Amino acid sequence: MKANANTTIYNRPKAMDTLDIIAVGAHPDDCEIGCGGTLAALAKSGLKVGIIDLTDGEPTPGSPSPNVRVAEAQAAAAVLGIAKRVILDLPNRRLFDSFENRVALAKQFRIFKPSLVIGLGEKTPTASPDHWQAAQITDAAVFYSRLTKWDEHFDGLPVHTIKRQIYYSLMLESGVTGNGPNQFVHDISHCHDQKMAAIKCYQTQFPPEKAYVFDKVHAMDSIAGIAAGFQFGEVFTSTKSVGSRDLFATLQLDH
Repeated sequence: MKANANTTIYNRPKAMDTLDIIAVGAHPDDCEIGCGGTLAALAKSGLKVGIIDLTDGEPTPGSPSPNVRVAEAQAAAAVLGIAKRVILDLPNRRLFDSFENRVALAKQFRIFKPSLVIGLGEKTPTASPDHWQAAQITDAAVFYSRLTKWDEHFDGLPVHTIKRQIYYSLMLESGVTGNGPNQFVHDISHCHDQKMAAIKCYQTQFPPEKAYVFDKVHAMDSIAGIAAGFQFGEVFTSTKSVGSRDLFATLQLDH
């Protein structure tokens, strides 16, 4: 049984309807792998963080049913401190950038009103093509969220302008290192264990024979972190130039 479209599958107690940040993935486990440490850090700082999965990720070889994958996603959200997790009823393996799918995600942005959207930012030729489709859907949905005079497509939901958008990487390609244009590394040293625990909630996706995935994530976070002077880090790409009002603080120098 698939999750229904626009169904919130996880809510922390007393979570408000609005969110400060929304991370978007094609499947449950994308956000955990690509930016789970950052999401945990943002939640720990007091911000309201949400995840929207465009599909339930099923079918997959190791999962007996979508309900099992959803339960894993619920557990992972709890580990990261996620306020809301929504799974849209779009088709895994057949996810395409279409008008309808753009609108479905844009509606979520209009409902939850995030200031920041974190989305997939690259093709993954060695993995699911859904990831690239999700990237394009997210870009369009950020734009659609703020468009006026289009109420008939959005159930009358008020427009919402998202202030910033950044991309995360699934670390499947070597171009996202933290040294590329508009790339930066976020320190997740204090939340790396939390991130790894969240990924390990997906027992159907990462059985013992796939334990090498944990080693790879650990190594990539270590490489990204060390390059920026941290123990562990996650790389992001900004859609706009990253500015600074306090150069010493940005460069982590003592005054």
